[in-house]
Amino acid sequence: MPRLSEVIAALETLWPAERAESWDAVGTVVGDPDQEVARVLFAVDPVQEIVDEAVKLGADLLVTHHPLYLRGTTTVSASTFKGRVVHTLIKNDIALHVAHTNADRVDPGVSDALAGALDLRVLRPLVPDATDPEGRRGLGRVCELDHPLTVRALAARAAERLPATAQGIRVAGDPEALVRTIAVSGGSGDSLFDEVRAAGVDAFLTADLRHHPASEFMAAQTHSPLALLDAAHWATEWPWCELGAAQLDEISDRHGWDLRVHVSKTVTDPWTAHAAPGTAHPGSASRAPSDSHTPGAPN
Repeated sequence: MPRLSEVIAALETLWPAERAESWDAVGTVVGDPDQEVARVLFAVDPVQEIVDEAVKLGADLLVTHHPLYLRGTTTVSASTFKGRVVHTLIKNDIALHVAHTNADRVDPGVSDALAGALDLRVLRPLVPDATDPEGRRGLGRVCELDHPLTVRALAARAAERLPATAQGIRVAGDPEALVRTIAVSGGSGDSLFDEVRAAGVDAFLTADLRHHPASEFMAAQTHSPLALLDAAHWATEWPWCELGAAQLDEISDRHGWDLRVHVSKTVTDPWTAHAAPGTAHPGSASRAPSDSHTPGAPN
C-alpha cells in the first residue's frame, strides 16, 4: 500500500496547489504523511455526515472539493462543528485533502466534468488561464450540443443528468429558444457574466445565481438574448468527484497500488425541500424537486 505522501504527490500532479486562487485554502488539512492508504472517498463537502461515511467505509483518505477552513481558524475544539470533523478524522486515522479552485482551473477540471455529465462537447475555457500556452486551462467551459435543443429541453436534460436536489433547475429566458452553444461553470457563476456575454453563447448553466445580477444581466440584453440555467451548487460540482476518482484509479493501476476509490452519493446540498406552486398544500413541502426525481446522486 502507498503512503499518504505518495498519494498526495499524485493528487498534486492532477490539481497543483499553485493553480488555486490566492484566497483559496487547498491541500492536505489532516493526515500523517507516513500512514498507509488503501481506501479513498471523494465528496464535495467536508461535513460531519461525509466524515461519518468515511469512518463507516474504513477510508484512509477523504478528498473533498470544498475546503474545511477557507478563512482560517483559531480553534479545532470539538465544541465546534468543524472541530468535530477534525477530531473524528484524527481519531480514525483519516486524512483530508482539498482540491478547490485548483480543480476548477485544470484540464480536465470541474467544469469539464459538468459538461461531460450533460453530454456537451468542450470547445475552450470560458476564462482562459493566461499561463497556459495551449489554451486548455481556465475557469468554466464553452461547449456545444450534439444537436440544438430548446432551453426547456436542455433544462430537462440537466435535471435528468445531474444529481437530484430540492432546487432542481431554474431557468431565465425564453423556454422555447434554441440552444446550440452553452457556457458552463461548476459552482457559483454570476461573477462570470461579462465573459459569458463575450463568448456569444446561447445559454449559461451554473449555480448560485442571485436575483440582482441575474435580473440585470437579462435586462441588459438587447439582441439574441441568452438563457440562464441555475442548478444547485452541490449538483454542478458532484460530477467532479467521479472524474477525480477515475483519475486516481488510473494512477493507482499505473503504480500497482490497488487502491479502492469510492465516490460519496450522500446529498450535502443544504436545501432539503421545494414547494412549487400548485404542488403542495400550505405548510407542506416535497423533499424531491417538482420533476419527481429521487434526491441523490445517480446510481
